[in-house]
Amino acid sequence: MRYQVLLIGVSVAIFAAAEAGAQEGDATAGANVFKKCTACHVVDSDKNKVGPSLKGVMGRTAGTHPGFKFSPAMVEAGKAGLVWDDASMRDYLHAPKAKVKGTKMAFAGLKDDADITNLLAYLKQNVQ
Repeated sequence: MRYQVLLIGVSVAIFAAAEAGAQEGDATAGANVFKKCTACHVVDSDKNKVGPSLKGVMGRTAGTHPGFKFSPAMVEAGKAGLVWDDASMRDYLHAPKAKVKGTKMAFAGLKDDADITNLLAYLKQNVQ
């Protein structure tokens, strides 16, 4: 009986660690996902393209990157308290126009949760 409890405990710990690792994502795979974004965004400089630079986007208030003309909807979302963190960015990447109605972003969104998780890992690498 004691061994069964120990085995269950170890199994739960291993599963929890694997799940946490899965949620952190793979930044290398995220770089490949980001290739879909490169027509409009960069992460390696503060220069804006058709879309704003995503360098340091995590933790940034929505609609505030210097020198980029955001849609009124994105500016308002930022003023209302939208800050790009894992949850808000995940929602936005899944369905941009549903998260911020009136956004200028033409991209329809990513449907694969693993792609979003990996992309978030990649964006977090490019913080400065």
